[in-house]
Amino acid sequence: MSLEIGLISIYILMAMKPKTAVTLKMAQTVLKNCMCLRVQRASRVVGRMFDDAFRPLGLNNFQFSLLMLLNRPISPTIGGLAAGLSMDRTTITANLKPLERRGLLTVRRDSKDARIKFVALTAAGRTRLAECMSRWQAANASARAILDKRNLQSFYSDLDHIAENS
Repeated sequence: MSLEIGLISIYILMAMKPKTAVTLKMAQTVLKNCMCLRVQRASRVVGRMFDDAFRPLGLNNFQFSLLMLLNRPISPTIGGLAAGLSMDRTTITANLKPLERRGLLTVRRDSKDARIKFVALTAAGRTRLAECMSRWQAANASARAILDKRNLQSFYSDLDHIAENS
């Protein structure tokens, strides 16, 4: 590499460098005010509560939620599930596969458009959901007890508002 090209490269790298370093005060401001951090922390704690409840039945909290979303008279599409959960289709598909292998749900292509896949709960999936309900009730009651009952509906409403306006 010529000296001239090397100097140009260094100049470009210097120009791309942040103008200011993140100060301790900036970091403290982010930690104090970051909604994402707070939601992630709370989600991990609540998720662990539900994971612990469903583990004896071989499910995690997300698998339970997927099965519950399938407990309806009309089978949703993978795209519909993805949209309802604010996730991409490939992530939903990857999460459905272990449940399908265990016989808790089926995935079938639409007879008119093979690109569309419908997901349905099986009899075994309905049975597993029924087995989960007392565990769900206990875990949900524990999670709800953490919050002041006066603020619970507002909290739910705020979370729904965030999800619906993304």
